[in-house]
Amino acid sequence: MTAIALSEAASRLGDLVRRVADGRETIALTDHGQVAALLVSPRVIEELEDALAVAGHRLRTTAGAPGPCTPTAEADRRLGPAQK
Repeated sequence: MTAIALSEAASRLGDLVRRVADGRETIALTDHGQVAALLVSPRVIEELEDALAVAGHRLRTTAGAPGPCTPTAEADRRLGPAQK
């Protein structure tokens, strides 16, 4: 992870955002040497959200409480039909 001071990042924000968007790089923005914020690719966040949803489902299923189900038609509408 690359760390950049806020004072430097302000003048390079466009470049930093493109670096994050184009790859999987995470950039830490620091304020007085402490991480104040992270620039993270949306893909990384989506993958983390997906992994968290799967882990939550597995936990609920293991505990015997599968929770609400999504009808197949609704899942297909959201995700598109399954590839065969």
